[in-house]
This record gives sequence, C-alpha cells and structure tokens, in this order.
Amino acid sequence: MRQHPRPGTASAADARRLARLHPAALLGLLLCSTGGALAALALPAALGHTVDRLVTGGPVPWTWLLLCAALTLAETGFDAAAAATGTTTTAELTASLRTRTAARLLAAEPRRALALPSGDLTARLTARTADAAAAPVTAAGAVAGVLLPLGAIVGLLLIDVWTAAALLLGAPLLVALLRAFTRRTADAGADYQRAQSLIAHRLTEALDGADTIRAARTGAREHRRVLEPLTALAEHGRRTWTVYGRAVGRSGLLLPLLMLLVLAVAGLRLGAGAIGVGDLVAASRYASLAVGIGALTGALGSLARSRAAARSLGPLLTLAPLPHRGLGPVPDAPGHLELRDVGVESDGGPLLTGVHLTVPGGTSLAVVGRSGSGKSQLAAVAGRLLDPDTGSVLLDGVPLDAMEPARLRREVAYAFARPALLGATVEDTIAYGPGTASPEAVREAARAARADGFVALLPYGYATPVADAPLSGGERQRLGLARAFAHPGRLMILDDALSSLDTVTEHHVRRALDARAGRCTRIIVAHRLSSAARADRVAWLEDGRLRATGRHEELWADPDYREVFRGTPPGEHAERSGAEAETR
Repeated sequence: MRQHPRPGTASAADARRLARLHPAALLGLLLCSTGGALAALALPAALGHTVDRLVTGGPVPWTWLLLCAALTLAETGFDAAAAATGTTTTAELTASLRTRTAARLLAAEPRRALALPSGDLTARLTARTADAAAAPVTAAGAVAGVLLPLGAIVGLLLIDVWTAAALLLGAPLLVALLRAFTRRTADAGADYQRAQSLIAHRLTEALDGADTIRAARTGAREHRRVLEPLTALAEHGRRTWTVYGRAVGRSGLLLPLLMLLVLAVAGLRLGAGAIGVGDLVAASRYASLAVGIGALTGALGSLARSRAAARSLGPLLTLAPLPHRGLGPVPDAPGHLELRDVGVESDGGPLLTGVHLTVPGGTSLAVVGRSGSGKSQLAAVAGRLLDPDTGSVLLDGVPLDAMEPARLRREVAYAFARPALLGATVEDTIAYGPGTASPEAVREAARAARADGFVALLPYGYATPVADAPLSGGERQRLGLARAFAHPGRLMILDDALSSLDTVTEHHVRRALDARAGRCTRIIVAHRLSSAARADRVAWLEDGRLRATGRHEELWADPDYREVFRGTPPGEHAERSGAEAETR
C-alpha cells in the first residue's frame, strides 16, 4: 500500500519550499527586522551614556545626541522597510501557493481532487492559502520579537546583575503565558476555519441550485441552512478573542509588576551607588523592551493560524499526479478504443462492473441506459477523466494510464451537458483547450455546432464577453460542442452534450459528427432515441454492467431496451429512422 506523508509533515515541508521561492526578499526582510531590533537595542545604551554626560555638567555631547537621533531614524527606517517588504512578499508567496495548489488539483485524478465539497475547496484555495503563505514572512519578522527581549536581558546584565535578576524572576511566567496563548489560538483558529468552509460549501450549493430554490419557494429555509453555522463561527471567533483578551489581561497585570520590580531594584542600586543615572535610564528602556511582548504575541498568533491553514492544505498539496509512463499515442491511428474488464467504485459501491467493450476506430458508439446505470462513468473512463479501480482502457493499443497526460488531452475532446464556459470572450471560450484554436478554426467549429447563428446576434459577435452574453441552456451546450469541434483529436466524447438541443439543431450537429467518420471515434452518451438510432453501434448499460452491444435496430427487438426510451412518442422511432436514413 502506498504510504502518504502526514498532513502536518507535508505542510511543514511545503512551507520550507515556499520560503525558498523568494529567498532574496525573505533575506532582506530578515536583515531589516534584525537591523531595526539592533538599533532599538543600541538606543538605550546611547541614551544612558548621553544622560551621564549631561548630568556631569560638561559640554553638550553633540556626538552622542546625533548618535541617538541616528539610531532612532535607523529603527524607524528598518521597520518601514520590513513592513513594505513583508507585504509584497506575502502577496507573491500567496500567489505562488495558490498556483501550486491549483496545479496539484488539476494534475490529479478528478475523483481524488474533487473529493472535497466545492465551497470548502474554494475556501482553502483563497483564505487558507493567504494564511499559510504568511508563515515565512511572519517567521522572518518574528526575529525582532525574539531578539528584542533577549538583547534587553543581555543589556540589563551588562548594566547590573541584580536588576537583570529581578526581570528574570518573572520570565517563566511570561513563557507560560506565550505557550498557552499559542496553543489555544491554534485550536480556535482551526475550528473557525472549519466553520468558514462549511458556510462556503452551503452557499455554493445554494447558488448552484438557485433556480430550484426559487421554483420551490424555499429561499427562507435555504437562508437559514446556509447561515446556521454562523452560530458556531461566532462562538469560535469569541473564543479566539477571549484567548487573546486573557493573554492581554494577564500580561497587562504581569508586565507592569515586572517593570515596577525592575525599576525598584534599579533605584535601590542607584541609591547604593552601584549604577549611575544613565544606567537607570538605560535599564528602564531595556526593561520596557524585555516585557514588550505584544509584537511577539501577534507573530505567534499569526503563525498558529498559518499552521492551521497549512494543515488544511496538506491533503491538496499531497495529491498524487496522474501516473504515466511517458508514452504517446500511436501516430496517425484512427482512435480504436478498448475497455477491458473495467470496474469503478465509489463509497464502497460499484458504479461499473466488468465492462468489456471495443469501439473500432472512426466509428460512433451511443451509450444508453437508465439514470444511474453508469453512462457518465464510462464516458469519464474512456478519456481518462477517471481511472478505473479495476481493468484497463487502451487507445489504439496504448494504455491510457501509460500516456503522458498532456499528449493524451490533445487526442481526446470532451463536451458536457453543462459546460463550463472558460475564457473572457465567446471566441476565447471556443478556442480554450490544450492548444489555442485559430480564429478560422473557431468559426468553423461554431458552424459545425450550429452556434454561429446566435453568436452573430450578440452585441460584439465573437468578441462579446461571456459574462455579458445572455445564453440559454442549449446555446451554452452548443458553445461546449464548438469547443470540442475546435480541438479535433482521434476521440470525441459527448457526455449528454445534446440533451438541451432542439430536434433540428441536433440533426445538424449529428451530421457534423458523422462527417468525422473514419478519422475520429465518437462516443455519445445518449438519452434520445434518435442518437442511438444514428450511431454505428449501441452500448446498453444496466446497473453498471454492459448488458448488450449492437446496432440499434437489433437491440430494439428487446422490450427491456425499448423501455430505456420510455416516454418517446409512439411511432417516433420509425419516423426518425426513415428520415435519418435519407440524410445518411
């Protein structure tokens, strides 16, 4: 059995890879943070020495005053540069992480890649990637948060051991406070992210089914269902702020006491003559830096959120790409397709079982069966949108799982019942594919799919933005068909892609499909009797098994086969068969 890395391990490794994408920017951020911290640590010593020179009544120590001013400007400049660099780098790392995660999803088998609900997947690709990508920048910037208290303690030790001991007396309490804050913030942040994902999933479901909700007049019920997790989300949010508030409250109580203790000891040491006035000023500044853990607390909280986000991205970033052996299809072959003992399972139940099927190159095959018989699964397996759990699929004698995916995609064209219209304009949508189709190929494909007529009526024709094009279901299907026609390969698979076409349009599209006979194999998942009647052969599926194959006229003698098309008006078969025979 293949062993997958644990999500936490994968997330940490990916965070390190992410940091290596912009080493120069992160190094610059580290240097700016370190420079700002060093300037802040040098300033109290310079102030203390300046005060001592002023107290003694000698000449004005302009050199030390200028040094103090320079250190102040240096601290401010380094902090500003770190903020600017951190913002830019975080944006670049977020874009890189989103690109990598999306690439993993697209390279994996869809059944594995899309196992998560679409809303949850969207949340992970947007908000979670932003949180996770902030980790390297936060870690680089946190150097100042660690360097300041450590450097301040060293400064106090150099001034007076007893003053430093007073501060170290409360150090264990500070460490315990930070540790509890980090752990509780991580837990609350993870729960908050899960609630966000649930809301995103339910909202996506509601948007996809908006017409159904409107028709059923269940808008109020869906509104309550989508927003129901808000209660948990609010609770996790309150929990996060409660953790933060308690940490601030406890630190607000502890830190002034520590400051008071340090100043009291320093005052006693000043009275005893062990330290000077300048040392007292420097000690007060170092004590303030040592107990000022606000920046470190914010960094720890951000790192905790980043860790929780990275953990949620782990399953996506560890998706295995489609395996292959780098083979290519046989040159100039007609698209001979074989399914050998193919089986597909989902949630422990069979979707396809023992399917043996041969489709000669250049012929057409109609796949028919009742709803749930496995037609779409067979169409997905035939073009390797889905890998079978058992058996194998071969195209011109080459197993699909041995072909390099990019080369396979150039040989297989798909059209779907509800195509996703990707691209800015109508022309972009049709040209979209493994290789961008030329404008001439786009227009020829649109004519073949009978889409050129309604495209010509759009405000800007083929240059009309898809978002501004009022398209019906049939028109969307025709654009999806045109996209398939624009990228000719040796295999074309239509998964219920003719369902929304009227009879006349379907007739013309079928003629365009028939024109590809001999040079392109066509698999048509069909519900209409006319599609089955026109195909060279029919594959009849029932409960995930191949019940029979043959010509439509041969299978029509079986009453169970006729029952598949129940609802077809009487006499339609004979009328259509005669009409279609004339058009052949």
